[in-house]
Amino acid sequence: MCREAASIRHAVRAAPRRTVVTESVLAGLVLLCALVPIPLTPPAHPVMAALLGVWAALLVPARRVYPALTVLCCAPVVAGDHVWAMVAVPCVVWSAARRIAPARRAWGVAGASAAGSGLVSIAAQSLSGPPRTPYLAADAGVSALFVLLPALSGLMPGRRRPLTGLLRERNAYLEQARLLTDEAARMEERARIAAEMHDLLGHRIGLISMHAGALQLAAERQAPPLAPQAELLRTTAGTAMEELRGILGVLRHRSDEETGERGTREDLSALVADSRSAGADAELHWNATGPVDTDARTRQAVHRVTREGLANALKHASGAPVRVTFHDEGDRVVVAVVNEAPPTPCSPGDGNRSGLVGLRERISLLGGALHAGPRPEGGFALSARIPARPDVPPVYSTSTGPSSGGAGSQPALSTEVLTWPRLLGGGCAAMLGLLPTVGGTLVLLITKVLH
Repeated sequence: MCREAASIRHAVRAAPRRTVVTESVLAGLVLLCALVPIPLTPPAHPVMAALLGVWAALLVPARRVYPALTVLCCAPVVAGDHVWAMVAVPCVVWSAARRIAPARRAWGVAGASAAGSGLVSIAAQSLSGPPRTPYLAADAGVSALFVLLPALSGLMPGRRRPLTGLLRERNAYLEQARLLTDEAARMEERARIAAEMHDLLGHRIGLISMHAGALQLAAERQAPPLAPQAELLRTTAGTAMEELRGILGVLRHRSDEETGERGTREDLSALVADSRSAGADAELHWNATGPVDTDARTRQAVHRVTREGLANALKHASGAPVRVTFHDEGDRVVVAVVNEAPPTPCSPGDGNRSGLVGLRERISLLGGALHAGPRPEGGFALSARIPARPDVPPVYSTSTGPSSGGAGSQPALSTEVLTWPRLLGGGCAAMLGLLPTVGGTLVLLITKVLH
């Protein structure tokens, strides 16, 4: 009992200011309702009525600190002849009973309070003569209406509270298990796709690289002017194999593996040099005062934008000058690939813009923006503005929240979906238990006013 009271007192001291103000206002209203009618309709014992009113007002904040003792202290108010103070008793008992645990103890306290109010009423009637049976029946009915029924109504939602908490925990556990199952299925599917890509593409690209190396050796001996093109073919096949390994690492959730230092000045210079080897008039403008400290995903996006822009320039604007520009703005980086109009008109080509679509999705996931389109003075411009340190998690990280993608995956249900019907049912049952109390209170008030 003492340990429980100490914990409750500590909780009350830590209560927010709003709760303190609310309790003070409620206590003031009860005191006002109990004292104002005294001068209007003077009772037989005004001092006793005033004391009962003050006592009822003190029970309002006491129900939070000592709920069991508050229910017991309601007995004098129920036994007294002060109807206006008695009106606050059902509300106090209802609120205090919810805070008493276990239920057996709450019923014992409510029964003791009802019996105590009956004994106090019998003792008060014995001063003026032997108590009569109608008065005893009326006292028992008042005790039941003002103590037992409010306690029953308060225990219903009070007992449902731990069950509701348990239901919320169980629902959260089931949702987490479902998310883990979906994540395991996605990982298995990604591993299967990675294995198929490795078996199908890895072997073919390896053969291309091997034959390109043999072609380079033959060209150096028999046709030296073709040797640079053969070397470019071999290095491109090797780069394609490295990028395939990087994609396979992402599909297999290997987030800790490095796929190469991409997006650096040396990397962009190498891409520009490869374009020059293929016959493009390309140059790099690096506008950064010091070393660029960016996230690996940002560097990878810079590499992809540069490579896509150079590849499109070689494909659709052959012979046109190409300028790659990199700007470091601190919290963001800007990379642009701009080509002028080709010397001779080129055919539109058979591209489906799938490279730009994938590039835009990649950059939008990082919180950046991609712009691609023809220039007014001719040519084409591809630029991207990317955060240096994206706030979003990597796409290959394990999701911790609800997922709406994937086969068999559905949005997680809110815990309130299952708990609110039970709370509503308990509240309706509690209100039905309070109907006799409300009716009895109205009858007593009307009788007091008419008298």
